[in-house]
Amino acid sequence: MKVTAPISRLEEIERLAAAGVDEIYCGVVPDEWIARFNSGAVNRRLFGNLRGLDALREAIDLAHRHDRSLFLVLNAPHYGAAHQRALLDLARRFRDDGGDAVIVADAGLVAELHERVPDLRVHLSSVAGCRNSAAVEFYRELGVHRVILPRDITLGEIAAICANAHGVEIEAFVLNDGCVFEEGLCHSIHLPTSLGGPICLDRRAQRYVGRHDREIPARLRAELDANDADYRDWLWYRFGCGFATTPDGHPYGPCGLCAVPELAAAGLASVKIAGRERSTAQKVASVRMVRAVVDRTLRREDREAVRRHAVSIRGVEDRCRAGYMCYYPEVRAGVV
Repeated sequence: MKVTAPISRLEEIERLAAAGVDEIYCGVVPDEWIARFNSGAVNRRLFGNLRGLDALREAIDLAHRHDRSLFLVLNAPHYGAAHQRALLDLARRFRDDGGDAVIVADAGLVAELHERVPDLRVHLSSVAGCRNSAAVEFYRELGVHRVILPRDITLGEIAAICANAHGVEIEAFVLNDGCVFEEGLCHSIHLPTSLGGPICLDRRAQRYVGRHDREIPARLRAELDANDADYRDWLWYRFGCGFATTPDGHPYGPCGLCAVPELAAAGLASVKIAGRERSTAQKVASVRMVRAVVDRTLRREDREAVRRHAVSIRGVEDRCRAGYMCYYPEVRAGVV
């Protein structure tokens, strides 16, 4: 099982390689794309991208120099015909420069890549919402080599998908970003905080009233207020405990480290660390955390010992016990 992590700066490659990453992914927004389409929407991120094709070429060389694979993210949910033609050209350049795979969500682009750039591996983005074995088979026939599962797939579902993947590699999230909506169905724009931020962080002021603008009973109002408070707590946990880190620099964020033994037993090809826009220090700390747990798992240490180590890394047992940070809460619930 490999560890896959993002970069947005060239200098991160050597540091992540030293921390134990196996595979690296990144985005790029070429100048000609912006000039042609007046948009930066190559990969659903306006920020956290390499600065042009020269940097992408250098990233490939640096990754290969450290014996790591490099993947390019082209994962908007839909592209127009002109965008697809431009992306095919970008994919060919990436292949010719030695790039290892592209991460794609649009089924039309997947099919075009399979037909027109058949020697370039295609990984299906979680944005495609591939969530069962029949969907994996559909994308396998379109030429996909790996499927990245959405964040809300259970461990039982992951095991069933891996058992029926017919040669398609399966990847799942293990650390950091936690979309609170179903990512594959979310078409919102992630605006900068100064412009309102993501819609999933919206905290508009509200007032509850009864029919005909009457005051609601005090008991009901208290229950609604408590529900709103719980929702705010849940958002805080899902977005990395306020996008904070521990005193040692370890990111909080949604986490599946306790489930790594189950993911490995299921036959998962890779565990994915999210967070292209995060700082270099947070990315390095993330890789070290995941690497330590994966290595203990691959050495076949006792599962409970691996979980205790996973929880101990950040020293925040109370936040783990809350359950809001879990990608795979069934582990803590004792279901697996």
